[in-house]
Amino acid sequence: MPDFALESRLDGAVGGKTAAALERAFGMHTVGDLLAHYPRRYARRGELTAITSLPVGEPVTIVAEVRRSSERRMQNRKGSLLEVVISDGQGELSLTFFNQAWRIKDLRPGRRGIFSGKVGEYRSSLQLTNPDYELFDDEATAQVTAEANANLPIPIYPATGTVASWQIAKIVQLVLDGLGPVPDPLPDEFRRHRGLLPARTAIEKIHRPAFEDEIEPARATLRMHEAFVLQAALLQQRQFVRAMSATRRAAADGGLLARFDASLPFSRTPDQVSVGDRIARDLVGDWPMNRLVQGEVGSGKTLVALRAMLQVAESGGQSALIAPTEVLAAQHVRSIARMLGPQLAPLLMPTLLTGQQPAAERRKAALRAASGQALIVVGTHALLSESTTFADLGLVVVDEQHRFGVEQREVLRAKGMAPHALVLTATPIPRTVAMTVFGDLDVSTIRTLPAGRAGIQSFVAPLAEKPAWFARVWDRIAEEVGKGHQAFVVCPAIDSDSAAKDGADEPAAPEDEEDGEPTRMRWGVVQAADVLSRHPAFSSIRVEVLHGKMPSDQKDAVMQAFARGDIDVLVATTVVEVGVDVPNASTMAILEADRFGVSQLHQLRGRVGRGGVPGLCLLVTEAPLGTPARERVEAVAATTDGFELAEVDLTLRGEGDVLGDRQSGVRSSLRLLRVVADADIIAEARAEAEQVLDEDPALVRHRELAAAIERRVGSQERAALAKN
Repeated sequence: MPDFALESRLDGAVGGKTAAALERAFGMHTVGDLLAHYPRRYARRGELTAITSLPVGEPVTIVAEVRRSSERRMQNRKGSLLEVVISDGQGELSLTFFNQAWRIKDLRPGRRGIFSGKVGEYRSSLQLTNPDYELFDDEATAQVTAEANANLPIPIYPATGTVASWQIAKIVQLVLDGLGPVPDPLPDEFRRHRGLLPARTAIEKIHRPAFEDEIEPARATLRMHEAFVLQAALLQQRQFVRAMSATRRAAADGGLLARFDASLPFSRTPDQVSVGDRIARDLVGDWPMNRLVQGEVGSGKTLVALRAMLQVAESGGQSALIAPTEVLAAQHVRSIARMLGPQLAPLLMPTLLTGQQPAAERRKAALRAASGQALIVVGTHALLSESTTFADLGLVVVDEQHRFGVEQREVLRAKGMAPHALVLTATPIPRTVAMTVFGDLDVSTIRTLPAGRAGIQSFVAPLAEKPAWFARVWDRIAEEVGKGHQAFVVCPAIDSDSAAKDGADEPAAPEDEEDGEPTRMRWGVVQAADVLSRHPAFSSIRVEVLHGKMPSDQKDAVMQAFARGDIDVLVATTVVEVGVDVPNASTMAILEADRFGVSQLHQLRGRVGRGGVPGLCLLVTEAPLGTPARERVEAVAATTDGFELAEVDLTLRGEGDVLGDRQSGVRSSLRLLRVVADADIIAEARAEAEQVLDEDPALVRHRELAAAIERRVGSQERAALAKN
């Protein structure tokens, strides 16, 4: 039989029918895809145990003889039940098989074999349900085989309803038997220094270890493979960007940027200065800037971005800022115009372009962008439209990058000639996630907040233990309004009675709610507004609603009225999560806070306490103590440090959720690697990959690594990385 390579097509190795099943179940196409489907754990057949002393709940392996077998229809559900009684000469044990009547032909009285499974109990009798077994004709052979296999680790694979773990194990065994040499992506000296296994050995040992102590060295080796190949791919992508030539966008003495800085009524924070200087240098570099700026809510990311836009505008270049919502886009335009002031705003002509604008207004905005008249264009997905063009797009600014897929960012960048890119996020990114997902971007952080912020206090209203506190939440909001302040009430849905239809405006529901939990009150904007309309304390309080399904002009009108102080309490969905700046807003109540993620709760509460008024955030939840949902809410209440919360979030939820499917397409490469537990491995892999690429940028002397990048970071992931 010819040897298989990792890039060999799966159908050529296991047959078309099996390959098709694996593709449907797991998206596998090659031998490498199959062998990267690692066991999630290992079972043990257990010590050989007499039937009379089997421990309930433990895995066991016994040698026994079939005494009798029978099949019957199940009474309470469809299908049949096969019951087989086996004996080791001292005691008897029942085997139960569901809908597997065909086994009765094998399990005839008198047949002997090895039987392995977990001991259960049914009606005071011990049994094995759907056990593994291997039948032999010869008792001596059976005994020897049982003793040899008793401690052999059994790989348990991630499986589906159509492809079971044992089937995957058999397929893997077949492929391993025909697997040829495996090129090693790690440099030899690095691998030896780390005490790691050769690639072929690691793959063999992780799938069919002879002893338990062979598993961890194999895992450690393959974990480093993942980290090293991923980091090399990200760093290589950064090299590709730096190989492009960029139009230098220099600021002139006494130019737009200098005039803007002179007009600022405050001093920039040290972080705003250092990050701004770094961006200014990037804009006159030999290659396009590709920078991620992360900073707390209200840390001044918009100011930093606006200064970059002004520097680009001095050479006649345009900047396009894409925001995730129309509310935020409109807010950005007003904020930018206000910051520029009456002298500079007419020169840059900040222009709003969204899909919900009246046709005539939108055409006018598009014409300003196409002619180069508007040097700053702010919009939503309308900026991605084929009809939206630019005269000289020099800078792309993406606000709240986690709301956009890489394809959308690439469409916008393609509207210019290698424009500079600045990505902003108010969701702090843990160091390991930054290395793993945004490893091709240069990352800057704004930690210091402007002076004069009064700060935010956060409290949990635990309705599971103290239901009476809900009334106090409404009273507390009314008290703040009585002091002349304003408040937000944030709901997870527009209408809780039809939440499924309004899913676009809601957070994803956490998957940690347990069956059997008492039914909770579900809150939508509709329900909350109705309660406040009938609440005695709110009879003279001006309450309005805001959500994503409202017409664009109506949303904008409500937001402007709230900003002017014409509305006291705004009942809204998460459309207020980012960018909404109302300094007089002092209080926010978040209903069903457990339905939001840690970072989203932190973002939401950042809407209050933005001026000199102290902020108050009330996290209302019915989640019981000790549940993951309650842990998230308690974590947010415990600190206002977004960077600390980002690490907590990563620990509570795991990197699968934090990375998300849309972020650069590399999630599919994370099989054994864990960005929390393996931070040191990732950092070490990055340092080694940097050294390799510095010495051999085209990987001419590292063909194995180049092949591994091509294999592990395939065309789809490569395209996604390029777009990032």
